[in-house]
Amino acid sequence: MTPAGAGGKIRTEKVGPNRHRARARFRDYDGTTRDVEATDTTGPAATRALKIKLRDRSSPTDDEINRETRISKLAELWIEEITAEERLAPQTIQRYQTSLNTAVVPALGNLRVREASVGRLDRFLRDIAKERPAAARSAKIVLSQMFALAVRHGAVSTNPVRDTGRLRKRRRKVVTLTEEHLQAVRTAIRDWQQPEPGKPGPRHTGDLADIIDLMLATGARIGEILALRWEDLDLGADRPTLTICGTIVYVKGKGFFRQEWTKSHASYRTVILPRFAVAVLMGRKLVAAENAHDAIFASRRGTWLSTNNVRRQWRQARAATDLTWVTPHTFRKTVATLIDREADAKRAAAQLGHASEEVTNTYYIAKPALAPDVSDILEQLSAERAASDLSGDRRPRSTE
Repeated sequence: MTPAGAGGKIRTEKVGPNRHRARARFRDYDGTTRDVEATDTTGPAATRALKIKLRDRSSPTDDEINRETRISKLAELWIEEITAEERLAPQTIQRYQTSLNTAVVPALGNLRVREASVGRLDRFLRDIAKERPAAARSAKIVLSQMFALAVRHGAVSTNPVRDTGRLRKRRRKVVTLTEEHLQAVRTAIRDWQQPEPGKPGPRHTGDLADIIDLMLATGARIGEILALRWEDLDLGADRPTLTICGTIVYVKGKGFFRQEWTKSHASYRTVILPRFAVAVLMGRKLVAAENAHDAIFASRRGTWLSTNNVRRQWRQARAATDLTWVTPHTFRKTVATLIDREADAKRAAAQLGHASEEVTNTYYIAKPALAPDVSDILEQLSAERAASDLSGDRRPRSTE
């Protein structure tokens, strides 16, 4: 019996002047055998046309995803699936949707699943990577998961995204803050917080200075700091602690809110606070107004502060300085580098909430690789050694 998805012997016949027909029996994936035919000007041309037709044939099925499904439809069905699973955070799904809307669907949406060859997808990703490497990596993640869904539905036998070329990651030098930089940061914030004569509106609060001090005291992400609640602190302990157990996120249609879990399992952690952080928090506790969220950093209306607003405030504070290269992530890298220098990368990774030291070492610690000490060996290449050898002074090497 002919297996499902396979055809029988191709027969050709002349059906008119310059008109030939090729025919074959084809057993569809529903188990039904059907006649399939194609016509062209010659017998070989009709045979080639029939082979293409058989190759691209989709079985009559109620499945929403098959070889003829457009990529725009596949994207829509994939988003529906991952949303229904409730496995991913809403902001992650929103980020995937943005990648679809801005990159994948405009370029590939009208193609059918069967037309998404490895070469075509590879060219698409490399074209994006020329100007926007991060966008290309996001598009590759999205496409890979979309075509994994197509594989599960039998629309394609293999995932073409897996065979596309590797996208080069742009390596950037890790830059951290010196003591002079830290002084300049705090001076810039103090100057920014001073009221401008004749300018109406409320004065700036001390929030920005305290937020940055806590980032420096913990190595936490900006969203993790803004999500802190008074109940997350234990300032009465012999070694006061802070538990990082949430983060501020943004979801379209919902706005900013506190997510009740951190970025990863490793990010859920309790850190011991240095003395200057305890002083900052005690000072805030003395003047803190009650709010419904028990938030350490709340807006004047008692809502969670947004990461965007805090970033904007820092940009305003640094505008008149030479600190325009300093971002909230720079404080995190400064913490990692200091801990690595005074202790080790393992403790730096644990403080930052990384699952391993690899990410910490690669992206957060500013240090060159230390080569082994072979200076005594290289001494043989000195000018004095060469001159000595030429003069005949060939003293034996020291065995010490």
